[in-house]
Amino acid sequence: MTSIPFYLVDVFACDRYTGNPLAVVLNAEALSEIAMQQIAQEMNYSETTFIGQTSSPDRGYPVRIFTPKTELPFAGHPTLGTAYVIKYFVLNDPDLSQISLNLKVGSIPVTFEKKKGDREIIWMQQNPPQFTQKFTPDEIAALLNLSPDDIDPRFPIQGVSTGVSFAIVPLKTLAAVKKAGLNRDRYPTWQNTTTAQGILVFCPETYGAENDLNVRVFAPALGITEDPATGSANGCLAAYLTQYQYWDQTAIEARIEQGYEIQRPSLLYLKASYEQEIWQILVGGAAIPVAQGELFSD
Repeated sequence: MTSIPFYLVDVFACDRYTGNPLAVVLNAEALSEIAMQQIAQEMNYSETTFIGQTSSPDRGYPVRIFTPKTELPFAGHPTLGTAYVIKYFVLNDPDLSQISLNLKVGSIPVTFEKKKGDREIIWMQQNPPQFTQKFTPDEIAALLNLSPDDIDPRFPIQGVSTGVSFAIVPLKTLAAVKKAGLNRDRYPTWQNTTTAQGILVFCPETYGAENDLNVRVFAPALGITEDPATGSANGCLAAYLTQYQYWDQTAIEARIEQGYEIQRPSLLYLKASYEQEIWQILVGGAAIPVAQGELFSD
């Protein structure tokens, strides 16, 4: 019997046991796609990542990302958490400042920044956004068990993708965010009419006065009922806030809280700009190691 090492990391965490938990499996080049999917289902986190051959770091590290249901071309907290594991447990190089992960969506650069005391912030650069279909307030309100009056009419409801597509829904109040939940009868029909693989709702009222927006993300199409912290979706949100000048700016920096409604408070940092037809989208947060172990293999 052989064994394969893995690590558990909390990403976009405020403290240990907050943020979004991630399983990172090392030495995965010999695993089949079926085996990876089975392991992701066994871990039952929103995502599990698998690091392939790591002998040529200059060309980036090959990484595959699986939810319990399917493989993803890109996801946020798996990118940051995997980069953290590579830095501290594969390379054992606390001074490393940058690394690249080769995902299905392409090469994603990740940087490490010391910020506010000893807490390290890990940043990933996301691909330029694609803005897709728009939705009506009546349609989305019915889907989320809300009233159309809960939706902020100043901004559109629209699908945005930086690798995985999310419908971005602007709400007026924290009460509306708390009330939001998928209508199970309507969701399958809606999902069949859109390329969006998840829904992000947000509002300018927050639990923490130091934060700028409160966010929730629902993604049952990916096997995730509700996600406590979603880097990919928040990258889409950063592009949306910039595109529609939510704060009357074409360059933004923001603190985003997520996960409070499911008792996994999370903190994400966003930076985005669109100048001279060039997009710059960065999503950052902290990672905290939780555990390590071994998977047994025949």
